Amino acid sequence: MSDSSPLPPVRLTDEAELARAALSTPLLSRAARLARWAGPDTRVDAGGGLVEEQLPAAAEVLGLTGDDAAAYASEAWRIAVDTGLVEITDEESGTVAAGEDLALLTGGSPHDVLGIWLGALEAVLADASVPDLDDLVDAVDLENGGGEIDFSQLDWDPEAEAEFLDGVLGNLYLLSVSEDGPGEGPVPLPALAASMIVPGDMVEPSNDMLEQVSDAMMRLDDQFRLLEPVGLVAYRPVDEALMADADDDADAADPGNAGAAGPVDDTDVSRYGMVRLTPLGLYGLRARLLEAGFDAPAVGDLADKGADALLDGTAAYGPRAVRAETEQWLSRREPLTAARELLAAARGSDPGAPLRRLRCQEALSLVGRAAEPALREVLGDAELGGLARVWLTEHGAADVPAPSEAMIFWLTIDTVAAQLAAEGNSEELQALVEGLAAQHDGFFAAAWRVEHPATADVLEAMGRLHPDKKVAKEARKAAFKARSAQGG
Repeated sequence: MSDSSPLPPVRLTDEAELARAALSTPLLSRAARLARWAGPDTRVDAGGGLVEEQLPAAAEVLGLTGDDAAAYASEAWRIAVDTGLVEITDEESGTVAAGEDLALLTGGSPHDVLGIWLGALEAVLADASVPDLDDLVDAVDLENGGGEIDFSQLDWDPEAEAEFLDGVLGNLYLLSVSEDGPGEGPVPLPALAASMIVPGDMVEPSNDMLEQVSDAMMRLDDQFRLLEPVGLVAYRPVDEALMADADDDADAADPGNAGAAGPVDDTDVSRYGMVRLTPLGLYGLRARLLEAGFDAPAVGDLADKGADALLDGTAAYGPRAVRAETEQWLSRREPLTAARELLAAARGSDPGAPLRRLRCQEALSLVGRAAEPALREVLGDAELGGLARVWLTEHGAADVPAPSEAMIFWLTIDTVAAQLAAEGNSEELQALVEGLAAQHDGFFAAAWRVEHPATADVLEAMGRLHPDKKVAKEARKAAFKARSAQGG
């Protein structure tokens, strides 16, 4: 992702609901319980972790049992320290006390709670970027090191690991907020891993790339298992039976191994892991993206701004996001006043003006008949008169004056220019271009004379888009005339 272009807007859940979700996540709720449990007799080691002899009691407070109970308790304690729920009052003696932020979990605002949760998220993300050191140390010769690990010998680049995970989460965020993505649906882990390794235009990945994707999937499987308890993702892990199946397949290829299991069912993609961002996860990743300098809008950002900000700000939005943002903007305004503001903001001859007028037209369709006086006020406006006539006619208004031929052609050029800006060379625009040329035999002979800043560009686009070579040639000739007439 580039930080120079805006991401699609995310639809965030209400902060109060997100705060409740944060408080109920396993990791933060455990950290809070340990912070309330801690007292004068609680002791920590030099790194701030609970001393080993206190881990069983901490696990009991959390209701944890089993072989991993102490590890989970230790993790929850570290989160409590990292988020300020617990403070180390004396490093020499290792004593602790409840932190100032602990009271915010019950007495603070939803924003306060989410701030603490974001601190927990950062701590978990840092952990998720660290591989299993036991696996790495196995490859290091410690015989002459006196038990000391030389990290320079380990096959681990901390910065690269963190960047890889950030990239994966960025792609997951983009898939989640894009109108073409799965939305609230899960994303297959193989697709997410491939998005970081296989170029988008590559038809057939090489065997080396496929092996890299497989390795990345295993890393991500471990990482998402760590990230689920903090509430960032909902994760269905890789089916552990796949590992056994893969081993059995290898054994089956050996003539000396009879009775091996059958091949893996490659058609069930869910067995390879499925992940989706939770509403809390969307909030958290957007906060991190904003902190990193990305333009990561949220639906509702423009609700308190002027009509000019709404029309310009939604220029790159998809249809559903435009509607959601516009509905929020309109809900805070009286309909007729909103209509007048929108029409005033839609004027202009700059390159962005046609799309502003399209967004204005879309917004006015949501206002209803209350906007009629505002539309009648601009019937004589050179830039808005055509738009007003279309709106009034569509809403069944009486006594709508007929547009002049010049106004019809100007509105046509403006509409195509707006569609180009909004969609590029889409199939819908190609259909519009074909329809325009078919409806009017002398369209290009008249169109090049239209005094609109985008006339030449629109005619050139029509030449590119029209499938009939003869018509396309007419469009290009008309574009040349228009550019010559404009002195360009």
